[in-house]
Amino acid sequence: MKIRIFLLITLVSNIFIHAQSNNFALAENYFRNNEFEKATQIYKELVNKSPYNTTYLKRLISCYQETDQFKIATDLLNTKIKQRPSLTFLNVIIGYNYERQQQTDLAEKFYKKAIKSISKKSGYGGTIANLFKGYNKLDLAIEAYKKASESNKNLHYEFQIAQIHGEKGDFALMFDEYINFLDHNENYLNTIKSFTAKYITDDSENENNILFKKTLLRKSASNPKNIWNDLLSWLFITQKEYGKALIQNKALYQRDNDKLIKIYDLGEIAFENKDYETAKKCFDFTIEKSNYAEDKFSAILMNLKIAIATNAENIETEFQNVFKEFGVNRNTFSIQVAYADYLTFEKNEPEEAKKVLEKALSFSENRYQKANVKLKLADVLVYQNTFNKALIYFSQVQSQFKNHELGQKARYKVAQTSYFKGDFKWAKAQLKVLKGSTSQLIANDAADLFLIISDNQPKDSLPSGLASYAKADLLAYQNKNDEAMNLLDGVISEFKGQPIEDEALFKKAELFTKKKKFDEAILAYAKILEIDQKGILADDVYYNVAELYNNELNNPEKAKEYYQKIIFDYPSSIYLVDARKKFRKLRGDTI
Repeated sequence: MKIRIFLLITLVSNIFIHAQSNNFALAENYFRNNEFEKATQIYKELVNKSPYNTTYLKRLISCYQETDQFKIATDLLNTKIKQRPSLTFLNVIIGYNYERQQQTDLAEKFYKKAIKSISKKSGYGGTIANLFKGYNKLDLAIEAYKKASESNKNLHYEFQIAQIHGEKGDFALMFDEYINFLDHNENYLNTIKSFTAKYITDDSENENNILFKKTLLRKSASNPKNIWNDLLSWLFITQKEYGKALIQNKALYQRDNDKLIKIYDLGEIAFENKDYETAKKCFDFTIEKSNYAEDKFSAILMNLKIAIATNAENIETEFQNVFKEFGVNRNTFSIQVAYADYLTFEKNEPEEAKKVLEKALSFSENRYQKANVKLKLADVLVYQNTFNKALIYFSQVQSQFKNHELGQKARYKVAQTSYFKGDFKWAKAQLKVLKGSTSQLIANDAADLFLIISDNQPKDSLPSGLASYAKADLLAYQNKNDEAMNLLDGVISEFKGQPIEDEALFKKAELFTKKKKFDEAILAYAKILEIDQKGILADDVYYNVAELYNNELNNPEKAKEYYQKIIFDYPSSIYLVDARKKFRKLRGDTI
């Protein structure tokens, strides 16, 4: 019997709550559509059922104010506070009601009364502050939050205060409050990063970046903690200052050896952004300090990738030294796969690479490792123009890992291989799916190749040069750069004035750069601008030329000229922030 009564009470309670929720939604809809009289009737019912629900009461008062029924609003509020004098937050609503009537002195009187009451009833501090914030009385909201914190040391409203400072544009104060909040709420580190990220950029000279860094440095000096080093590292990574981030991560490691993984992760980020010097320092440090074989081998592999990326001498010897020291076994599995890649694309020894991969397959411990070997084996087959067999391997991985990044990578390889062999329709179908890939890198590559095919696909059976361009692209993929250049010259000559011409020139410029023929690369880029200074490749051209002058030709004046072109003529370019930063550095600004 008791159970039945309990269930009945629960059912009635749920029906009541559901009805209130529906009525509130209906009233809100009327309120948003300025149908205040209809909204008033519903809010009155809601207030009668929940007399001190501030949301309902505040909305009802707003309805009275919007319909100039100030006397009714005043009487209702006076009745409420007489009935329950302890509900001091009502003074804020009363004050605002007077302010709506332009009785500012009375309004201020009740606002002060509300804030003064917090000393005795600190629990209402948050409610009072939220009411002030809702009425856009931001300074009073801050005052209320601070009063509550002063009255009760267990209450911390720095986070809310920080957000209000952000709304006001007082970013220095906002950062101070965020950091103060984090000082005694370290579990909110990622939350603070998320909110701070809205105000900083990857430009170290951005005013907010400077303010945030100064705030952190002050706090770190007065109260050293790991969390400040973590935030400084995060800021420097955002600004692509990986060397500075490494200093912070080393400081973290000195206090907590478990933070070594952050140094390895930083190395990967630096590698992806071609800061090979910092990346190598990260991986060397990992190799020296780690007690885990897996971490050491991962760092060794990354150092080998750096050696390949920077065309270091004796790369073959470095691989052999690793195998001599650690053996050809499951521990060096990933290094064996990387070695096969090196043999194929750097040494032109694909058959030897196949042997290495077949042996590596015997050491694979799970389906992910097997899939990686299959992908690399298929890459070798593409290198050898054995497209159909390569597509079988790619398709196997794609079907086995449908919703995994490995599957998306395999799908891109299917599209790329189909493009290489001239099956543009099938390639486009795969690329269209991949443009929404969860991997940003795959999505970007897919979008770029999709545009090349879409912009240059033959129409009405008329040749467009795409087939020849795709063959040149394949030759470049195979590191047969001279053959690729000859084919591109044919495309440029035969399809002059067609969309494929600037793509061919751009690819040619990239190959000249790869061959370290920088002057020829600049000439190829210049021809693209002669065709169309406002084309979709224009900002890529200006940035790449600036980089060549800056990094390869030691001509800072010319580099500045091209960086400046992006700054002034291409404000929506993805290179804008980087170009501005490098231009200012070359100009000698203090950074």
